[in-house]
Amino acid sequence: MSTEQQKRSDERDLTVKSMSRVVTLPEDEDRDALVHYYSQMVLIRRFEEKSAEMYNKARIGGYCHLNLGEEATVVGFCAGLGPKDYVYTNYREHGYAICRGIPAKTVMAELFGKETGCSRGRGGSMHLFSLERRLLGGYGIVGGQVPVATGAAFAVAYRGSDEVVVCQMGDGTTNGGPFFESLNLAKIYKLPIVFFIVNNQYGMGMPAEKGSAVPELYRKGCAFDMLSERIDGNDVLAVRDAMRRAVNVAREQHEPVLLEAISYRFKGHSVIDPDRYRNEEEVKRGRAQDPIPTFARHLLEAHLIDKQGLHEIEQQVEREVEEAVRFAEESPFPPRESLMDYIYAPDDFEPERR
Repeated sequence: MSTEQQKRSDERDLTVKSMSRVVTLPEDEDRDALVHYYSQMVLIRRFEEKSAEMYNKARIGGYCHLNLGEEATVVGFCAGLGPKDYVYTNYREHGYAICRGIPAKTVMAELFGKETGCSRGRGGSMHLFSLERRLLGGYGIVGGQVPVATGAAFAVAYRGSDEVVVCQMGDGTTNGGPFFESLNLAKIYKLPIVFFIVNNQYGMGMPAEKGSAVPELYRKGCAFDMLSERIDGNDVLAVRDAMRRAVNVAREQHEPVLLEAISYRFKGHSVIDPDRYRNEEEVKRGRAQDPIPTFARHLLEAHLIDKQGLHEIEQQVEREVEEAVRFAEESPFPPRESLMDYIYAPDDFEPERR
């Protein structure tokens, strides 16, 4: 490893260590909610592992990007939202769809390109959608969701409703023009939107601190006098609480907020990325911050669950994921005659009015 590479690796380690801390579960927390967070994190982990397996077996086509290592960020993100709030994501979205309430089997069917998928098999891994759950799409173009989400927030403000729009993105998005234009407009028009950066420390194969002149990405909100905050993405409760604060500001004050969650991507950029740009020691140190066993330990130490309870959650998740694969395998592909369906809104489509 070159001196420059070692320096960047050391800087990333310091960033992760600075965000990591001993977590004491608050006494006023609801036990069932905490156990549910853990269950969701385990479900996302197993779902993503199974997705990689199915991709390698050619059951899933196209691109496939996983949330492995980011489970606490995903669960905390969704736990901080209201059921009527709108979510826009990028292509690394499976966990967000599941946490917004889309059944795992419906998400898996979409990955398989089946008619029973949440986008009726038309979207695949990068374009999950559910109007009912207000997940308004994953976007395959880096940063493509940011202007669209900002426009949705403008629509919410225009019609005077109380929903909040939350726009999730990766660290690489913050280096593009649409990001800065969207933040500027959101501040000018006082839009109810939360911009949420998942800094998993790599934009494809580029270290975040090498690709951005300002490696503390939350500081980019300062250019627009925007409330911004960096949080530990491995702490599900820290993410949830930060989201709740940000959503409250957006909803009550109609002010945009920028959050940056520091996480670590366990695998390559996508399932076909061999991940040769990171050395083994760095990956080992990153995985040592695994949020799932860490949270399990906190639950055990707080006597909120025992080892048998953790085992039962793992078994239930395993059954759910296996059922998701079975459902996807047995579901039909979209019929050929429906090829042109869902390209345009129907003539009789009536938007929600208030």
